[in-house]
Amino acid sequence: MLTWDHIGSKTILTQVLAAFAEPTNAARLQEARESACGDTCKMLQLVLPVAIVIQQQVIQNYGFSNDGEGVLKFTKVVRSHEAHDPEIAAMAAKLKSTFLPPLTLPTHNGTAGNS
Repeated sequence: MLTWDHIGSKTILTQVLAAFAEPTNAARLQEARESACGDTCKMLQLVLPVAIVIQQQVIQNYGFSNDGEGVLKFTKVVRSHEAHDPEIAAMAAKLKSTFLPPLTLPTHNGTAGNS
């Protein structure tokens, strides 16, 4: 199993985020987002596959397999560093926001989270 220190994880995350920002990839993601119309299920069906392919293209250069399992392993590595490194946590959050819609919590009696 691969093990990565937090510096290696930051490096890979930086490159993954840069890959998402590349004009061609950004356009592909935007087109998928627009097709999903903010629907969470459609986001998972349309945006997530595009995001996974982009991510795979980067992480395979660091020994992760070029498939869903490689993405899951990379995600696990990132999560193992999130609690200890706020920069990694922020980068991971940015990565997730690239392909997941913002989640809103249901309100109770017109208030959000207040009892």
